[in-house]
Amino acid sequence: MTATLTRPAPPAGKKKPVLARTRRREAIALVLPSLIPILVLSVAPLVVGIFLAFTDARLVRHPDYGFAGVDNFTKLVGNDLFWDSLRIGMIWTVGVTLLQLAAAMGLALLLNSGLRLQGLTRVLALVPWAMPPVVVAIMWQMIYSANGGPLNAFLGSVGLPDDINWLGDFSVALPAVIVVGVWVGMPQTTVTLLAGLQQIPAELHEAASVDGAGAWRRFTAVTWPSLRPIVTSITSLNFIWNFNSFSLVYVLTAGGPGGKTMVPVLFIYLEAFKNREIGYAAAMGLVLVVVVVLILAVYLRSQFRDDRTAGKGR
Repeated sequence: MTATLTRPAPPAGKKKPVLARTRRREAIALVLPSLIPILVLSVAPLVVGIFLAFTDARLVRHPDYGFAGVDNFTKLVGNDLFWDSLRIGMIWTVGVTLLQLAAAMGLALLLNSGLRLQGLTRVLALVPWAMPPVVVAIMWQMIYSANGGPLNAFLGSVGLPDDINWLGDFSVALPAVIVVGVWVGMPQTTVTLLAGLQQIPAELHEAASVDGAGAWRRFTAVTWPSLRPIVTSITSLNFIWNFNSFSLVYVLTAGGPGGKTMVPVLFIYLEAFKNREIGYAAAMGLVLVVVVVLILAVYLRSQFRDDRTAGKGR
């Protein structure tokens, strides 16, 4: 009879920390490749921008700038053009974001209703999203053209005024640009809401129908509560994207007429690359970051508070 040698098992208390450290290293190794581009392309420019906001930097061949303290922000307080652009930017952002949500919700409900040629319809709904913003802006310039544009031609055919300068009239330029912004951003919101609609169990709608609920009641009692987390997320993202929108407005109107479509990002661009005041423009950008963060914080807090209240009421 031969004796077998067995290696004593390591204590259980020592095995868990080693396993935890191994998993931590694996997690860091997996996340690091995605963190590097974020640090290089997002965090580093933000840090540089914050630094430049407190300097008198100018865009010149041989830059020589020094620390300016809060002089840029003091100067910014009395800049009525910047605050007016911020007001226009808020109108643009809120208008486009809310209209995008309303239009995308209607289109998503339609695409989820079992239409014929549903696959083709969904592909066509993505066309505005697939087009470059510059191409979209040029196309809408042609549609809005005061001389022979299809929109004015259609209005004339039904007996309405057909000489409207959509992008050159003070009273209609901003609403016209908002319409383009809604058309461009609606597909991505539609796809997101459609994915959410397809995750709602059909049994919930059937049960509501059995209880006598109509279409509107089923939407408010079943569809909307199920989509609220998705709506909160996509609305927050759309708000950021729309507030930072630049190329579309720049190509359509370049901020005109008379500054009526001068969104703040475009105003900062002109200050930095036309007037060459990099430090002053960086201060404006820092103010915009703070404004967006505060607005989103208030919005998200109110949404999460409503969700907690609704959860307690169930």
